[in-house]
Amino acid sequence: MAQLIDGKAVSQRIKDEVRAEIERDGLTVGLAVVIVGNDPASRVYVNNKKKACEMCGIKSYEYALPEETTENELRELVRTLNDDPNVNGILVQLPLPKHITEKKIIKTISPKKDVDAFHAENVGRIVIGNYAFLPCTPAGVMELIHSTGTDVAGKECVVIGRSNIVGKPMAMLLLHENATVTICHSHTKDLAAVCRRADILVSAVGKADFVTADMVKEGAVVIDVGMNRNAENKLCGDVKFDEVEPKASFITPVPGGVGPMTIAMLMKNTLMAKRLQSK
Repeated sequence: MAQLIDGKAVSQRIKDEVRAEIERDGLTVGLAVVIVGNDPASRVYVNNKKKACEMCGIKSYEYALPEETTENELRELVRTLNDDPNVNGILVQLPLPKHITEKKIIKTISPKKDVDAFHAENVGRIVIGNYAFLPCTPAGVMELIHSTGTDVAGKECVVIGRSNIVGKPMAMLLLHENATVTICHSHTKDLAAVCRRADILVSAVGKADFVTADMVKEGAVVIDVGMNRNAENKLCGDVKFDEVEPKASFITPVPGGVGPMTIAMLMKNTLMAKRLQSK
């Protein structure tokens, strides 16, 4: 039977550390969060980020813009925030309305304030291993793996999913810690056989109950990044938990696993941005 990896506990520890550092050094740290339109899920995320800021002693600046905001208007706001010394981190909540090009908005954010680490400069830095910021979800996954006491070096790691937000950077972070990494996707041949090689299996495919017991090696560390709804509209991950849990050594639950880590790492990135800008 697997040991549960408690994302709530690990994320709370990180937020406590951020708050302690801010208080110890008397820092004033600010995060600007921009939301365009009225997407209910985005509103929940933004509210959770505001709560985390309050918990960590970070000032939160919210810019809630109407759905009809133009691309140019949004870019102008981002440029203003780039120049605002009170704002150390800028986060534009995705997805954006269809008439706004996400790539153009991300490109407009100063790399020094890009606490999501989506800007092309920061992505390139992650690839070469010379980074300040890490994408929040993959960085959170690494913290969860470390919390198990697992040494990543030399391990066979399989990442299911190749998105720019999770899959690709996840593979890079594992590689930086000397893992042997395979990225799987919709064109992978005999996916189950590839996954069965994994000492550490990370699923970020976004399909409910996609990973079944026959895809998991005995004793593997299983990290479920998925956030889905099943046929009963119940929140679930990519991993068929009841099947896989008896085979794994460690496993993340959904909810309460990777989810809380994303916002905790955002807080850590915002503090890092303050440190870099102060230099």
